[in-house]
Amino acid sequence: MKMKRGKAAGLDSITVEHLRFSHYMLYCVMCKLFNFMIHCSQVPDCFGMSYTVPIMKNNVNTNNKTITFDDFRGISISPVISKVFEHCVLERYCDYFTTSDNQFGFKKGMSCGHAIYTLRSAILRQLWCNCQRTLN
Repeated sequence: MKMKRGKAAGLDSITVEHLRFSHYMLYCVMCKLFNFMIHCSQVPDCFGMSYTVPIMKNNVNTNNKTITFDDFRGISISPVISKVFEHCVLERYCDYFTTSDNQFGFKKGMSCGHAIYTLRSAILRQLWCNCQRTLN
């Protein structure tokens, strides 16, 4: 239910709507499948298969210049069932997963702003140390 509707289908052509409006028995089958995958410590190879779609960046004004490769960002479209499995694993085992303090992207509560602040602070600290050494 956490997954947004209206998103593109993966290589398997299954969308979130297929799962949301399917028979309730599908949830039981998927639950058994996911538990079996966790028990065997294996996931199907197709869970890692995706395709990349170029999306134009928001700050691009197509009237002023020629569009280049740098004006796009890529998004990967993964199979919906693998996303459901990922949500299940994250919800069940999130307390056991840790990340590095140096990680900024794709981390809850962190953003590019945090990374930029850290970088600027480190640069200013280094400049300050260099100035202090020069004066001494």
